[in-house]
Amino acid sequence: MTDNFIDIASRWWISLGGAAASLTRIVVIILAAWLLVIVLQRAVRTLRERIANRMDDREAVKRAQTLGRVFRYLVAVVVSLVAGMLVLAELGVSVAPILGAAGVVGLAVGFGAQSLVKDYFTGFFLLLENQIRQGDVIRIGDHAGSVEEVTLRYVQLRDYDGNVHYVPNGTISTVINMSRGFSNAVMDIGVAYRENVDEVMQVMRDVAAQMREQPDYLGKILADLEIAGVDSWGDSAVVIRCRFRTLPLEQWGVKREYLRRLKAAFDAKGIEIPFPHLTVYAGQDRDGKAPAFALRQMAET
Repeated sequence: MTDNFIDIASRWWISLGGAAASLTRIVVIILAAWLLVIVLQRAVRTLRERIANRMDDREAVKRAQTLGRVFRYLVAVVVSLVAGMLVLAELGVSVAPILGAAGVVGLAVGFGAQSLVKDYFTGFFLLLENQIRQGDVIRIGDHAGSVEEVTLRYVQLRDYDGNVHYVPNGTISTVINMSRGFSNAVMDIGVAYRENVDEVMQVMRDVAAQMREQPDYLGKILADLEIAGVDSWGDSAVVIRCRFRTLPLEQWGVKREYLRRLKAAFDAKGIEIPFPHLTVYAGQDRDGKAPAFALRQMAET
């Protein structure tokens, strides 16, 4: 009887020791995975900061920031999956059947969640081809704004009103990036038909030259004002099209300031900025005389 009790106690103690060792290994795996995620994410962040400090190109800096965020996310996912499989192995759960079942389930889910798979594939190529980066101002379909976050799943935009738009990558067919390389501040200037167009263009050039000399706009405007010429004859104005080449995202501020200065210059020169109006004349007959003109008001019955 005593031998049986000792044998049972020994087995229980060995089993308890094995469970304790297994629990210890599980804790070690979790802690190691946590530390590895922190180290790898910090390494990615440090590498991104070094790249940003060595490059003066704003485009390269934005791309490094965007890719850094994605790599940190991927590091966390991969390390967590590996740690999870190791923990299951320590608990005595066979990983091979789980992987096989996961493959079958993944195939079924892939057919049922094609849009989700499309989101990830599209997001991967958006980042690989450097189409969108954090901080860009873009237009995607009916949505436009500043890019706050780019993931493999979606693009997060914030518009001028402060609204946040989440656009799934799978729905993106066309991307209009308004902050790549340089921007153009395009303006259509309307003046009255009686004004001398050449004189108006000279005033436009003078205002542009004075504006470029200002310290606040010296580095924002990259080239002299480019005047395309008379773009159209409107109902009440001659429209002259022009543009500034500016740094990315500076086109709107430059445009607003130039229009403000040009309005003051037109007022000082007496150049008329017309508003929509209608001129009515009676015309002339074959003898060069104006016929009698009368306005008739038709009464509704």
